[in-house]
Amino acid sequence: MQTNNVILKPLLTEKTSVQTELRNRYAFKVNPKANKYQIKDAVEAMFNVKVVNVKTLNNPGKMKRIGRFISKTNGTKKAYVQIQEGQKIELFKGI
Repeated sequence: MQTNNVILKPLLTEKTSVQTELRNRYAFKVNPKANKYQIKDAVEAMFNVKVVNVKTLNNPGKMKRIGRFISKTNGTKKAYVQIQEGQKIELFKGI
């Protein structure tokens, strides 16, 4: 899997910003087929930082009702990436 297909987007919420301040940990929405090694390599290549730890979380899809039909939404995968002390990821560089 290519590094540009692994990380889909950063997750910017109140919970993740507290984790960033306290533990130097960032959250990303990633490809559900990506493993921890691919996520680590993609973050190191994309942001030029040293990754210390990667934790992943699979969210299953939900059952939705559309009229009389029932379908299931796609599941997602989150990755919490901890980087080395003293390093920083600039998510809003050009803004």
